[in-house]
Amino acid sequence: MADSENAERREENTDYTMDGTVDIKGRPFLRSKGGRWSACSFIVVFEAFERLAYFGVAPNLVVYLTNKLHQGTIKSSNNVTNWFGTIMLTPIFGAYIADSHLGRYWTFVISSAIYLMGMILLTLAVSLPSLRPPACNSSNKEGCEAQASAVQVSIFFLALYIIALGAGGTKPNISTFGADQFDVYDEEERALKLSFFNWWTFALFFGNLLSSTVLIYIQDNVSFSVGYIIPTIALAFSILVFFVGTPFYRHKLPSGSPIIRIARVLVASIRKWKIPYPIDSKELYELDSEHSSKKAYYKINRSNSLRFLDKAAVMTGSNDPWILCSITQVEETKQIIKLLPVFITSIIPSVMMAQVLTLFIKQSMTMNRRIGSNHFQIPPASLSSFFTIGTLTSVAIYDRCFVPLIKKRTKNPRGITMLQRIGIGEAFHILIMIMAALVERRGVCAVRYHEQPLTVFVISPQFLLMGVAEMLVEVGKMEFFYDQAPEGMKSMGASFFTTSIGIGNFISSFLLSTMAKVTRRGGRRGWIENDLNESRLDCYYGFFAVLNLINFLLFLMVSKFYVYNKEVVKGENEVT
Repeated sequence: MADSENAERREENTDYTMDGTVDIKGRPFLRSKGGRWSACSFIVVFEAFERLAYFGVAPNLVVYLTNKLHQGTIKSSNNVTNWFGTIMLTPIFGAYIADSHLGRYWTFVISSAIYLMGMILLTLAVSLPSLRPPACNSSNKEGCEAQASAVQVSIFFLALYIIALGAGGTKPNISTFGADQFDVYDEEERALKLSFFNWWTFALFFGNLLSSTVLIYIQDNVSFSVGYIIPTIALAFSILVFFVGTPFYRHKLPSGSPIIRIARVLVASIRKWKIPYPIDSKELYELDSEHSSKKAYYKINRSNSLRFLDKAAVMTGSNDPWILCSITQVEETKQIIKLLPVFITSIIPSVMMAQVLTLFIKQSMTMNRRIGSNHFQIPPASLSSFFTIGTLTSVAIYDRCFVPLIKKRTKNPRGITMLQRIGIGEAFHILIMIMAALVERRGVCAVRYHEQPLTVFVISPQFLLMGVAEMLVEVGKMEFFYDQAPEGMKSMGASFFTTSIGIGNFISSFLLSTMAKVTRRGGRRGWIENDLNESRLDCYYGFFAVLNLINFLLFLMVSKFYVYNKEVVKGENEVT
């Protein structure tokens, strides 16, 4: 009896988190057991080493496809963007599984195992003699007569797409799982969370920097076998680090299928569109308590936007979930619908980012990459390190200098709004593409008229500025879609970020193939040929500058009318 009373007394004095998070065993989470940066440190370290693994493959992939699988400019570039696009689309399914069934932690664990299997198979594909394609005896790599067998190509791409499948469960869940470690109902933790995405990105690009310098040099000058073994080991280590942090993690319970909840609201509002709206909005249906002991439920106050959807909460005597929905379900649907215009205008910036791993690197392969008189050549993919340096430097300056300075004037804890941050980055893209077009024009003239290629360092500024744009646009998108998604649909919100990148890469493939085909009509030399010195990339980059300008103007219109979410309610607590 005394033990029971002591247990009750301890429970009364325990400081539980207020956001309904639980520990790995499903018990209410004790604040003293972790949270804040203690748990996030494991996640940030994981991200650094996982990115070391991923960017040990991605930047140099177009070089491997060109020099080892003997593919031309369009085919190799499109294979890279198609693979990268798939990696960024599979998170839709990973987010669905996490939000609906397994939760973020277990979805991440299972996906990590698949990811590691793909890396192991990829390492074997470039290491075993029977799986490696034949070497090219010709000095002209683009015109190589050697061909990889169907089995060799199939196994190589099978490994790549197993990695894409595994990444589909890790990408939408690792960043959101990290953000879950901060209690939004605690003022101090909510303030710390504002910096999380910036420093999570810093870790991401720190791993990228090591890959784009050390690993790429090993792949180009030692072997792809050794260059893939190292990132495979790094991935295994990153998963181990994540597991070590398990006792410290907070877990948000799955809240049911977000897709079904949204579908129910849409169907119910359509079925009841003729029913008059009640005079008092308090007559609309809302749950008084959590609808399930095993599913999280976060109440949201009613808003005045998209009022036609409120018909789904009008009570008609039926409790059918496809006829009657709660106000919270309606507001969740509104918040997701509001994200769609921003999502659409965020796709073109992702098309620009796709050029960093494809045409920018192919461009560097035609330039003078020697340093000094010792015949040392910079590996083409190592130019992406300038992109990484631009991102790392700008993240630190933005978080530690710009935000503290500007928030004194704006009174916004983020310094500027998330959409303003994205908009500035989109303006950068216009300038970058104009600059890239001018540099490419100068480089082509140097080869054609002086037979002397320009030094590769003339394109380093476009890599650097792309890194700054990445910090503004992509990190801004990641934070925006997570922050503005409903509490029970955070993984789905994160998948909006990755999906925009995925669609952007597929559009990049489409535009590259289409422009090459269209500009070759009438027997003319096209804008994109295998020999880039005979191409017109300057025109192609100019086309991108115009495309970015049009998209930027649309984004400004969308931003002007966007209304940020105000409140999320849990019990008696409100968060603005």
